[in-house]
Amino acid sequence: MSLKNLMVHLDQGERTQARLEIAVSLAHRYQARLLGVFGQRAQAHQVGIIVTWPSKEYTAAAAASKDAFEKATAGLADAEWHDINRGSDHELLRQITDLARYSDLMILGQHDESAKSHVPAELAEEVVVNSGRPVLLVPYAGNFEADFRRPLIAWNKSREAAHAVNDALQLIEGCQEVTVVSLDTRRDDAKAACAEITRHLACHGIKAATEVLVVEDVGVMDMLLNQVSDRGADLLVMGAHGQLGFPFVSRGAGTHYILRHMTVPVLMSN
Repeated sequence: MSLKNLMVHLDQGERTQARLEIAVSLAHRYQARLLGVFGQRAQAHQVGIIVTWPSKEYTAAAAASKDAFEKATAGLADAEWHDINRGSDHELLRQITDLARYSDLMILGQHDESAKSHVPAELAEEVVVNSGRPVLLVPYAGNFEADFRRPLIAWNKSREAAHAVNDALQLIEGCQEVTVVSLDTRRDDAKAACAEITRHLACHGIKAATEVLVVEDVGVMDMLLNQVSDRGADLLVMGAHGQLGFPFVSRGAGTHYILRHMTVPVLMSN
């Protein structure tokens, strides 16, 4: 997939700048259009009182977002800032998900449960599952660059994992070290799956090392995150809400867990 039309979500949160910097870097690299979408929930003033919309606070936050976006994208040939201008959680989820369908890649932030949130907690999961587009999720803590050098691919032979690998091809071209971690309940099946996916990557000029993990209990996602840490990976590529085929992992549980505990950027596809 050619990355020529990118979208990044903006709000007045502290991590917006980190997402914007990654989005601008990718837009420069691929000479892509960048759409910055500002959208955050209304701040309730008094329960039961209808206030004028947009509020002064929202208008000021939107103006600041537009100014920051225009400064950050001054060197891009094609950049546009868009204000959803809807304060309800339902409308934010619906409109951001809908807009993401018209992009090649959506850049979102991880939800920080410990901080005051400007968007619904389920935003990332909603876009990942329902937009039909790959989503690059940026953690709420840490410093990251868009020049990924050591990606780790979580492979389990699922439709979603296959989508994620192909959606990540442009991002991982020319990487120093690519690792495929095969997750299965049987070692022979995992080895065979590793051989096939590494052959596919090699056709795209990407050489990958492999690691076979035989999954035996509910700690599969922790095993995966440990691999990310142990190998110094700077990007995790994985399918979202796939039927893992493990009797102890329900559909969607792994995606939800990674969204909560991710420590490096994650590319997810459904």
